[in-house]
Amino acid sequence: MSLSDNIMSDMKQAMKEHNKIKLNTVRMIKSALMNEKIKLGHELNSDEELTVLNRERKQREESIEEFVKASRDDLAEETKKELAVVESYMPKQLSKDELEKIVKETVAEVGAKGKSDFGKVMKSLMPKVKGRADGKEASAIVRDQLN
Repeated sequence: MSLSDNIMSDMKQAMKEHNKIKLNTVRMIKSALMNEKIKLGHELNSDEELTVLNRERKQREESIEEFVKASRDDLAEETKKELAVVESYMPKQLSKDELEKIVKETVAEVGAKGKSDFGKVMKSLMPKVKGRADGKEASAIVRDQLN
């Protein structure tokens, strides 16, 4: 089942259940995917869909941070629920141990010796973990490995 099929069935389900948060979030995802399709001028492949989902996830994570800083716990809770819906469409996230293993393999593969090879390692690593690991966490582990 494709992502767009999944989204349509989930939208119908949310309507039947009168689940406003899920319905609104699924609609936002659908809209973001449609906008990206129009922008690129072709049907989205799975990598492009994943990029859109990552963007939606990141927006919500940043919103949660801002709401917490502003002491708006009500909005933070609602956005956390939206984030859970967005993450339900994404592939399973790598654990820290799995990510460290992939980083070690990539460092060996690239032949990185020190901090100056950080860019080479990241360039090779990110396509391997795209959508399954946070870029900040990956770069921190790469820095640790290269020190």
